Amino acid sequence: MKTLQEAIQHFSNEQTCIDAVAAMRWPDGKPVCPSCEHKDHYWLASQKRWKCKECWKQFSVKVGTIFEDSPVSLQKWLMAMWMIANDKNGVSSWEIHRAIGVTQKTAWFMLHRIRLAMKNESLMKLGSQGGPVEADETFIGPDPTRMHKKRKDKIKAMAFADGTKYRTVSNTIVMGMLDREMREVRAMVIPNVKRVTLQEKILNNIAEGSQVMTDELTSYQFALADKFVHGVIDHTKGYVKGQIHTQGIDNFWSLLKRTLRGTYVAVEPFHLDRYVDEQAFRYNNRGSKAEPIHDGERFEMVLSQVAGRRLTYKELTGKVEETPF
Repeated sequence: MKTLQEAIQHFSNEQTCIDAVAAMRWPDGKPVCPSCEHKDHYWLASQKRWKCKECWKQFSVKVGTIFEDSPVSLQKWLMAMWMIANDKNGVSSWEIHRAIGVTQKTAWFMLHRIRLAMKNESLMKLGSQGGPVEADETFIGPDPTRMHKKRKDKIKAMAFADGTKYRTVSNTIVMGMLDREMREVRAMVIPNVKRVTLQEKILNNIAEGSQVMTDELTSYQFALADKFVHGVIDHTKGYVKGQIHTQGIDNFWSLLKRTLRGTYVAVEPFHLDRYVDEQAFRYNNRGSKAEPIHDGERFEMVLSQVAGRRLTYKELTGKVEETPF
């Protein structure tokens, strides 16, 4: 499958969808019981689920995946997954609601669960193949120059009381690292731009001894000298100095902000990490002229990562009750 039309035709039957998810979860063709982990089972055709011969419990292909406890059919799930994986500018919950016939609230919840499956959990560090790595941070939030004076004064007062910079209070900070050789970006929300915070992220994601390129931010100056080959570009004097620049990660920031402002419009800081994961997934799997990646392959990449990732509505909305001791 290479187009959305082909995907709709292929997944028009619920059993085909079940087989596709099962093939991704259990490549050997033997479903594993989530309760006792045995592979001997019966197929209950009328209920479209398996019954374990060991513990006699029933389980469907949705159990243990982002689809668990969802009454929405797999046909609609897979269509939503195809759309968000392949739309360069993202896809809104309202568009999903209209396209597959679910409520906007359900579509919003579905998209967040799919974004969880898009999260990169690779343990391989950037720069391990010898390529230079760009590191930079950006601010996501309202433009101070376009704020109403009352709102601007209120945020300035908050910044003064907190002892932090005005822009840090009014925006959410996202840090990113781009490996030019691997053509892979990693980005995450961070609480501040202090040296300790930036150094921790760089040490956790970039191999020691790599060439790291940053701007002139003071927090980078002394944190990288001992373990990395540090190249600095002073943006007050220029943006490129030979091979030293952060133009690659700046390109990712422009794509991210275009998606957030143009498609999603208003994103709460609490949820921003998942939107960053979504954009990073599409960026890392965009392919090239030499090695193109078509839409079907990107869809399969997301589908292969649905297992073992569970997100409840209470967790998503931050309403998880603390467990009493």
